Amino acid sequence: MSFSNLISSALEQATSGSHSSSSGGYSGGGGYGGGGGSYDPEFSSAQHHAQSHESSSDSSLFSSALGFLSDRKSQYSEQPDIDEEHLVQSHQRLYNGGGEQQQQHDSSSLGAGAAMQALKMFTSGGGGGSSGGDKNEFIGMAMAQASKLWEEKAGSGNVSGDKQSAVNSAAEMAFKMYMKSQGSGSSGTGGPGALMSLASKFL
Repeated sequence: MSFSNLISSALEQATSGSHSSSSGGYSGGGGYGGGGGSYDPEFSSAQHHAQSHESSSDSSLFSSALGFLSDRKSQYSEQPDIDEEHLVQSHQRLYNGGGEQQQQHDSSSLGAGAAMQALKMFTSGGGGGSSGGDKNEFIGMAMAQASKLWEEKAGSGNVSGDKQSAVNSAAEMAFKMYMKSQGSGSSGTGGPGALMSLASKFL
């Protein structure tokens, strides 16, 4: 299955119903929320980072995306497949004016472009921290960028798909990029330096 088909399938699953309907939901104990806004504690600070970059968006937009990511993190950790050409092209079209001004952007391209912009911002700003803070900051920045992009493109009628799908896509792509930069190690010990290396490859 191609990357675009995979992400389309994943996004379709996410928008067809709440992630809490899956067998591995996070709506139980743990003290980190119930219902549609619950997610793995591993991403505990990502929502905060997202809202610090995009305070105008509903917080449930980000928590739902993190729930979507939580249900799939083991799959993405083991196989963080990245369509590099799709990432680069999406970013160019969205941020550098590449292509026609009135072209349509779907959730996949918005998410990919947002994740790339977040990588650019993250590495140029020297983001990072301890206890996975750098990973959560990167994911949060990607979600915030996707929210802003969707609003911008929707305003001119150049977007297909809903805002939640775009934010989900950005969270997914940012996580995959992070895992890829760590050499697929689920503990993520590479930190900002590894993301800098990834940025030098893409940007």
